[in-house]
Amino acid sequence: MVNITYDASGSIVWQDPDTGKIFVYNPGDIAWTLASTALVFIMIPGLGYFYSGLLRRKNALSMIYLSVMTIAVVSFQWFFWGFSLTFSDTGSAFIGDLRYFGLKGVLEKPSIGSARIPSIVFCIYQLMFAAITPMLAIGGFADRAHLGPLLAFVFAWSTLVYDPIACWTWNSNGWSFAHGSYDFAGGTPVHISSGSAALAISIYLGKRRGYGTEALAYKPHNTTFVVLGTLALNITGTKGGSALSANLRAAQASIVTNLAASVGGLTWMLWDYRIERKWSAVGFCSGAIAGLVAITPGSGFVGSPAAVLFGFMAGTICNFATQLKFVFGYDDSLDVFASHAIGGIVGNILTALFAQASVAGFDGFTVIPGGWLDRHWIQLAWHVADSCAGVSYSFTMTTIILWIMHYIPGLRIRVPEGVEIVGIDESDMGEFAYDYVAMEPELKGVSYVSSVVRRESDPESLMKERHSSASGSNH
Repeated sequence: MVNITYDASGSIVWQDPDTGKIFVYNPGDIAWTLASTALVFIMIPGLGYFYSGLLRRKNALSMIYLSVMTIAVVSFQWFFWGFSLTFSDTGSAFIGDLRYFGLKGVLEKPSIGSARIPSIVFCIYQLMFAAITPMLAIGGFADRAHLGPLLAFVFAWSTLVYDPIACWTWNSNGWSFAHGSYDFAGGTPVHISSGSAALAISIYLGKRRGYGTEALAYKPHNTTFVVLGTLALNITGTKGGSALSANLRAAQASIVTNLAASVGGLTWMLWDYRIERKWSAVGFCSGAIAGLVAITPGSGFVGSPAAVLFGFMAGTICNFATQLKFVFGYDDSLDVFASHAIGGIVGNILTALFAQASVAGFDGFTVIPGGWLDRHWIQLAWHVADSCAGVSYSFTMTTIILWIMHYIPGLRIRVPEGVEIVGIDESDMGEFAYDYVAMEPELKGVSYVSSVVRRESDPESLMKERHSSASGSNH
């Protein structure tokens, strides 16, 4: 039997059998956290639609599929050992242990995140962050990755990359948490880790066919998907949910999130307008995402005026950061590194500067020394250290995972050129986002491409053909 009772107000009461201490869980706090869980869940397929709209139609369905696939894989991983590795209260400064393996003991006890909600509520809420993070990184695979091996990649990446970074950021035993870094909703665990992973993925996969030519100078195939995906990602309650309680701090986090996203979208759009003299919906959406990323760590720590600066700086810096791929020669097709890693770093630094003890105290119990506005100068050093650790660890571990998979039969991710031409939807799914007939203008010479795919899937026939060609040329 679960050792809980209900008081006259309907609140859940649990008494620690060891210490006798009584904990009261307010139904409003539980309801708000569960509602926020649903809102973050919606963001994940929303991200799939956002990515899908930016790509060509021949790869549109695969990105939407990957969003729901990621939810499924991470849900199992979180149950199996992910939650324990991240939030075990007996873990190390770097990663948790297996105390809560299989969610054993995760039910009515106070959560490690807040004593105001039971651990089972905290667990399902944090699952949503664990699920959306690898989906952000998957943007680096766009156009040129087999779908099957990504099942293994998501499980391994969540275990070896996300869980340790989330542990050191949010677990009370974590080294970054213990030193007082402020990360309200995932600046380092979610955005810096996924953006850095996308960079590693882009470098590992290499450039797409036609890189640097008109072949890849395409416009997003469905701007409507891009806008709808952005709206799903801009659900302001997702940041407010990280207050883990229905209070003024949750409301403040929601309003600064919307404000930063709005300013970020306008800023990016205006920077793009100076070049093409067009009011770009894609540009606005890209800036809104950058603003959302930047405000993530500071949403529960900064005031509304600071949120305007967060949005402006993110919309500006992330816009220009999209040019890094041309400078350094990597093919990040969806600019995940520029938007999420760079945006996360911008957010971490600005949070160190503008965090206020008064804002954090809106919930009635959080006490912090604040950032530079409160003359707490060392805060910036800790945020820089946390950002550098997140970038270097995620990039390095992602590269290791990819190369280990590269040498395991059946787990090599990169598709051959013929499959890249046909598209992942036809090659790996046999299903399409749209009527197949509408794809024919894009797939020029589809009979030739199909023959390439067949030959590449049959090495013996390919060798015979090459031998025959060589013999003919000798004669």
